[in-house]
Amino acid sequence: MAIQKFEDIIAWQKSQDLAIDIYLVFGLSKDFGFKDQITRAAISISNNIAEGFDRSFDADFSRFLYIALG
Repeated sequence: MAIQKFEDIIAWQKSQDLAIDIYLVFGLSKDFGFKDQITRAAISISNNIAEGFDRSFDADFSRFLYIALG
């Protein structure tokens, strides 16, 4: 069965869970620079998976998955 939407990708679902956990853990942190950096990094994982999914070629999707991994 082919995946029809990026929300069905397990890695995307887990990255959303990770982002929520990161926001909960660092929500009260006084180190605003680090908190901003770590929360943006957590969100970028799911964003890259979603953006890569919408690309026309598998190679593009693979590239975005590699970026999300980083």
